[in-house]
Amino acid sequence: MKNLTIIDHPLVQRDVSILRDKNTPNHQFRNVLSRIAGMMAFEVTHDFAVDDYSLQTPLEKTKGYKLKDDIVIVPILRAGLGMVEGFMNVLPEARVGHVGLYRDEETLEPVDYYSKFPKTLSKSLVLLIDPMLATGGSAKAALTFLKKKGAKNIRLVCLVASPAGVKIVEKNHPDVHIFCAVVDRGLNDKGYILPGLGDAGDRVFGTE
Repeated sequence: MKNLTIIDHPLVQRDVSILRDKNTPNHQFRNVLSRIAGMMAFEVTHDFAVDDYSLQTPLEKTKGYKLKDDIVIVPILRAGLGMVEGFMNVLPEARVGHVGLYRDEETLEPVDYYSKFPKTLSKSLVLLIDPMLATGGSAKAALTFLKKKGAKNIRLVCLVASPAGVKIVEKNHPDVHIFCAVVDRGLNDKGYILPGLGDAGDRVFGTE
């Protein structure tokens, strides 16, 4: 797992625990998922390049800084939408693309049904976000899709990962660095992460 960074900040650990709890109501789940995404964004962006420029404070001129690269946030629909606001609060200058995938319940393979990206994708630093990295199929497919659309610099951000999911991404996309809050034990026979936090999309949108 050489391309993996685990963000184990105490506040992140606290919020993961809230999300795991089956008694956490949908509205709280959404709020906490957004909050934890914002906290993770600080680690994900720690090495972003900046350009300096001259600015005027109320007292004198000084040096200011702005992000050098164009940033594109791409949530995997639909659960990834729950992390967008948290990232946008930290990266308000970012653009947002979308890629829609659903998992076939029998084959567990991803099926794509929607995509929309900024025209700057090939020149941008892309953050692919999804709360769960389970079998790795959806992330693998989304990364392949993004590369076919021209993306060259991609980071994958998830909340909870399985060892199998991490290995699939590392095997098929060794150039993509993965950021997550925790790597869980494994998967059940339906491809859900254990102990996990259930179906993130259902819990975000109240469709359990």
